[in-house]
Amino acid sequence: MATLGNLVAGVAHEINNPIAFLKGSLNNAQDYIQEIFTYINCLHKYHPQLAPEVTNIAQEIDLEYITEDLQKLLNSMNLASERIEEISASLRTFSRADTLEKVPCNLHEGIDSTLLILKYRLKANDKRPAIEIIKNYSNLPKINCFLGQLNQVFTNIIANAIDAIDTSISGQIFADIPAKSLEINIYTKFLTQEKMIIICINDNAGGIPEEIKNHIFDHLFTTKEVGKGTGLGLAIARQIVEETHNGKLTCNSTLGQGTEFMIEIPASS
Repeated sequence: MATLGNLVAGVAHEINNPIAFLKGSLNNAQDYIQEIFTYINCLHKYHPQLAPEVTNIAQEIDLEYITEDLQKLLNSMNLASERIEEISASLRTFSRADTLEKVPCNLHEGIDSTLLILKYRLKANDKRPAIEIIKNYSNLPKINCFLGQLNQVFTNIIANAIDAIDTSISGQIFADIPAKSLEINIYTKFLTQEKMIIICINDNAGGIPEEIKNHIFDHLFTTKEVGKGTGLGLAIARQIVEETHNGKLTCNSTLGQGTEFMIEIPASS
């Protein structure tokens, strides 16, 4: 996770420089183009009878359409650059290096940055439709925490949910899997009286057999093939939640329905 965090932070930093240049250039381009349009309008106003060659060129290039569409094009480019900035910000949130002390953080930002990192795994592939993320966020207060470590917890649980869904449909024909039938639900709430933050992540995969569920938090326990699992993820996740943040990490699973992980963290953690 530390290596991934450094890599992601480096990528985000490299993105920032060219996108800042592009945004500045787009702003200048919009000003320049507006000045050119002002000049063209002034030209038409005071010289309505232009030379035939000028009129022909205007018709050939469809000047009227270009005038209307160019501003739309620039606006779309601005929106795209803003989207890249948002992605870069999410990458920085995900890769945040934890300080020596806990600092106030927005847990929703941590979850969203994790979903961005795992987005490529949620997309449709040649074996299944896309996995839909359904978010139901409540208003949560910022809490003092190590967000980088909690991002590790979110990453592990969501990645396991994706693995469970992939396993549950193994052997099925793509056409037999209904679109939008594969889901991961994430909901949060704040218990004001208990001053407790609840984060629930559940999937609609096949669930976990009882004999396996009793061991999922055990150190080095894994059901994955050699090379695909270390048996450390959930053990470390529980340690981060319970020992580092004085919270609680539990799992509820029903065969044939799915699995839910519940993270409880005191708001004063």
